[in-house]
Amino acid sequence: MGETLFLLGAGVLAGAMNAMAGGGSFVTLPALMSAGVPSVLANASSTIALYPGGLASAWVYRDGLSRVAGVPLRPLLLATLTGGLVGALLLLWTPTSLFDRVLPWLLLVATLALAFGRRLGPLLRARFRTGLVALLAIQFLLGIYGGYFGGAVGLMMMAAWNLLDGADVKALNPPRTLLVSAANTVAVLCFIGAGAVRWPQALSVAGGALVGGYLGAVLGKRLPAVVVRVATVLLATVMTIHFFIRAYS
Repeated sequence: MGETLFLLGAGVLAGAMNAMAGGGSFVTLPALMSAGVPSVLANASSTIALYPGGLASAWVYRDGLSRVAGVPLRPLLLATLTGGLVGALLLLWTPTSLFDRVLPWLLLVATLALAFGRRLGPLLRARFRTGLVALLAIQFLLGIYGGYFGGAVGLMMMAAWNLLDGADVKALNPPRTLLVSAANTVAVLCFIGAGAVRWPQALSVAGGALVGGYLGAVLGKRLPAVVVRVATVLLATVMTIHFFIRAYS
C-alpha cells in the first residue's frame, strides 16, 4: 500500500509538471526505480504511465494543428514515427548497466532543454537557415530521442521549430503535442509487445498522472509562468546530479 501511494503521488506531481511546463519523467523515472524497477523497464513503464495524459492534450489541441515552418504535418509525422520506433528498439536492446551510465547524460540534455530551450531558437535562427530535408532530419532525431528516453522532448521540438520559423509558441503547441504523442505511441506499442512494462507500478503512476494533469492545468492558470519554470528546472537539476552520482560514484 505504501509503495502504491508513493507512486500515485509521483504520478500526480509528474502529471502536474507536464501540464504546466514539462519534465514529468524527472519524477516518474526515479520513483519507479526507487520502487525496485530496473532502469530500462522503469523508463518504459514511465512512458506508458504518462502516455494517456499526453494523448488527451493532443486531442484538446486537435483544432489548432497547422504546418511547422511551412512543412505539412504528414511528412513530419512519418519522420517522428520512424524515429520513435528506432529509439524504442534501441532502448529495448540497451543493457541495463549501459543505460544506467547513459541516463545521466540524457537527463542533462533534457535539463538544458528545459532551462534554455526558449532562448536557443532566436539565437540560432539569427545564424542558420535550413529547409525541408534538414527539418525532417531534425524531427527524425527528435523521434529517436523521444522513443528512447523522451525527457523534455516537447521543449526540444519547440526550440528546433522556433529556430527555423520563429512562430508564436502557442501556435506550435498543437503540432508539438501531436508529434510527441506519435513518438510515444510507437514506443508504447514496442514496450508492450516486448513485455518491458511493470504494469502494477505503471498503472499506479498513470492514475496519479491523470489527476495531476487536471490539477496542473488549473494551477498553471494561476501561478506565474516563471515560478513554474524555475521550480521545474531546479528539480531537473537535482535529479540530474543525483543520477550522475549514482552512475559514476
